[in-house]
Formats: sequence, C-alpha cells, structure tokens
Amino acid sequence: MNLPEQSSTHSARLAVELVRLRRDYVVRSPVAGSRRRRRQVVRAVDDVTLRIDRGETVGFVGANGAGKSTTIKMMTGILQPTSGAVRVLGRDPVPERRHLAREIGVVFGQRSQLWWDLPLRDSYRILGAMHRLTDRAREQRLERLAAGLDLGGFLDRPVRQLSLGQRMRGEVAAALLHSPELVVLDEPTIGLDMVSKEGLRRFLREDRAERGTTLFLTTHDMGDVERLCNRIVVVNSGTVAYDGALDSFRERLGAPRELVVDLEEPLDVLTLPTAAHTLAVEAGGIRHRIAFSGAELTVPTLLTAIGSQAAVRDLSLSEPAIEDLVRQIYSRGGRL
Repeated sequence: MNLPEQSSTHSARLAVELVRLRRDYVVRSPVAGSRRRRRQVVRAVDDVTLRIDRGETVGFVGANGAGKSTTIKMMTGILQPTSGAVRVLGRDPVPERRHLAREIGVVFGQRSQLWWDLPLRDSYRILGAMHRLTDRAREQRLERLAAGLDLGGFLDRPVRQLSLGQRMRGEVAAALLHSPELVVLDEPTIGLDMVSKEGLRRFLREDRAERGTTLFLTTHDMGDVERLCNRIVVVNSGTVAYDGALDSFRERLGAPRELVVDLEEPLDVLTLPTAAHTLAVEAGGIRHRIAFSGAELTVPTLLTAIGSQAAVRDLSLSEPAIEDLVRQIYSRGGRL
C-alpha cells in the first residue's frame, strides 16, 4: 500500500507515519484425536493509523498482547507488515533498515545490544564503530551519558556481572550513543528502583530537550508516561482505542480529581460548585477532601468558591492515575 500524497513540508515534519497498518500471524494448534493441526490466522495489529511529528513524546500503552511490540517491530524493520504502510524518518523500514539503524535508537526490555562477556565500555567502542563515530565524538557522548545515567561505577565491569537495573541503564546509553533522531523505548525502566527510575526519566527529558529528539515509549509503568510524554496512544486488541493529549484523556473519561484543602479555622460544611462534592471532612473541620470533574470546573474556580467561605492555609491536588484510566477504557470494551 502506498502512502497518500502529502505536501513535502508535512512529510518532512513527520517522524513516524503508520497508515492502516496490519500484521497477521499463522498459528497451528493440535486437533483433538488427530495428528493434524488446525491453521488459524491471528491478527496482532489491526488497521492502525498513527502520525507522530518530529520532536513529539508519545506513550504507547496497552495490555499484554495488545500489539505494542509488533507495531514497534514493524516500525524498526524487523517485521514486514501484512498490509498497510509505514514510514519512519522518511524511510521504508524493511528495505532501508540498515540506513534507518543509524538514525534511530531502540531499547527492547528483553533483548540486549550489549556484549555479554565484555566490559560495558567495550560495547560502546563497538557500537561507536558500527555507527561510524570518531573516537572523540564517541567519548564525548559517552561522558555525557555516563554522568546522566550514573554509569561510572560499572563501565569497566563485564555486562554479565551487572544487575538488571544497571544493564537497563547501559542499554539506554547504547541506544542514545549515536544521538539518534528517534528513540524507541520498550519497557526502559524494568528492573530499576524508584531513585534510578527518576534519574533515567530526568536524563531523558533533559537530553530530548537539548536535541529535539522524538520519543516513542511503551511501558507498563504509567509514571514513565506521565513524566516523559505529552501524548498517549492506547491500543487494545491491535487497534487504537485512544490517541490524544494526556489532559484530554483524563477529561474525556470524566475521571474525578481530588483537592485537599486545610482551612485556617474549622468549618463543618463547604458550599461547592456543581460537579464537586465533599468526600470527607477531617481534623475537626480543618481538612476537606473534595472530588471534582469536568473541563468547566477548574481549581481556581473551586478555590474562589472556598475562599469566599473560609481562609485556606494549605492545599494539594491529586490527579487520577493514568493506569486507572487505561483500565476504564478496557472495562468499556476497549474504545473511548
């Protein structure tokens, strides 16, 4: 399938373009009481259309078996689509896979691009040569990566001796060594403790801001999506269930937010605007927990109403977890 005609300006702006992308697998299962096997076609990706501008940060989420990894494999040229079209950085991934490899960086959570028996530093020397980096360019980039990802303590240790968390940080550094235009990360924070996760997220934000990199992220850790992405794509059974901004995602599901206010003086009852209600009154009337939803009801509007009745000493706001929102989509049959 050929891509539809577009202006050269629009095409140049796109990092990823998927048009009616489909991928089928043939599965053969035994037939009871027979030596024969039944042939069955399983559709892993079904009519996915997705366009990502250069510089965007996109979280690609869904349950196991939703088609995330298959989509990534077609984007990176590992798999040929059954039908549809895919362009990544202006290239057709399968026939131009070798050229594309110099322009993208990929981390698969369960597949390594590091040499198991060599010191981690030697893997970067090999990868630098594969990407045709000069020694100086490689070492300058590695210095930045080692500092940002805290690799210094184990650069000279064989990869097989690294913990899972250390190896994952090493994998991310390997994907970023050649300063790719597009970074595809599949479960990049697997095996990391909370401190290491936050450090990795911070570095990815800083490095992307410096270089204008496009980020495509699949993960089961919704903290990754919330801290790294400004757009979320939810897939279910190989189809796109939602594609849009994170804030709009919350609003369309009507998920309530929670505002906790501490008042200067006790007050048993607060009169609140429509679409807001008090969940609890605590600490002798000092603390009020308030649930509210809807795009028309904002925090300033709510605080104005509360401020007309009592002085506010402190407040905090809790947003609904993205993971809970994704679960709501699945409970609705996989569509929003």
